[in-house]
Amino acid sequence: MTLAVLGPKGTFSCELAEKIKEDNEEILLCPTIRDVFTAVEEKNIRGIVPVENSEAGGVGETLDGLLQTKCRIAAEYYMPIRHFFVSRYSQDEISVIYTHPQSHEQCSIFLHGLHDIALIHTSSNAQSAKEAAVVSGSAAVTTQSAAKLYDLPVLQGDIQNSKNNTTRFLEITAGISQPEDPEKCSVVIIPKENRPGLLYGILGIFARRGINLTRIESRPSKEGIGRYVFFIDFETNRGWKETIDELKKITGVKELGCYRKKEAA
Repeated sequence: MTLAVLGPKGTFSCELAEKIKEDNEEILLCPTIRDVFTAVEEKNIRGIVPVENSEAGGVGETLDGLLQTKCRIAAEYYMPIRHFFVSRYSQDEISVIYTHPQSHEQCSIFLHGLHDIALIHTSSNAQSAKEAAVVSGSAAVTTQSAAKLYDLPVLQGDIQNSKNNTTRFLEITAGISQPEDPEKCSVVIIPKENRPGLLYGILGIFARRGINLTRIESRPSKEGIGRYVFFIDFETNRGWKETIDELKKITGVKELGCYRKKEAA
């Protein structure tokens, strides 16, 4: 058995994977989130991907993967996020900081206070630490595990904007894996036409059935300027199956999965 996650070792995804993997399950480290989706589809394994953060919002690469592949959501996890500013140099010796774009947003207040230091974006928090370990005069915003992995001293801990910083992760599979009593469902609305009142009508279906939306986010459809799809998460109150059927009568709907929240060990 294999569990695919964003690598290299030391990412938040990898930290979560270490906590939730089965005893006989190996972790496959992928260079990008899209590669996680590809591995799940091609190898028929499960994967872990970040989908949203309480500070920085949705993760576009994950949303695109859900839209463009056949992967389905099997579960969700919530993980408290702590960022660390690490370097082998003193602050006045640092000329460049490596950071993942999401981490940049989540630590923007701290980073804004570091004047005249260049910021370079990387593919993961672990990659940031890896660069800071070899580039002269550099530092990184990274995880505690990556700092230990690359033997980088912590100059300052908990530099995230919010002490309540949390990332939601999804467990994805190559096929449908739905529990008998799901707590939540996710769909993406793919409008067949751009007309007045469409979104109002969609939201009205949920409102009439008393179904609570836990998240709604628009994302470019990649089919032209001004054309969007809408990712919606909702609680599985009574009548949720009929709600999906009713949505399909007025617009395009891709079901992403119905699932429960799981706890990391």
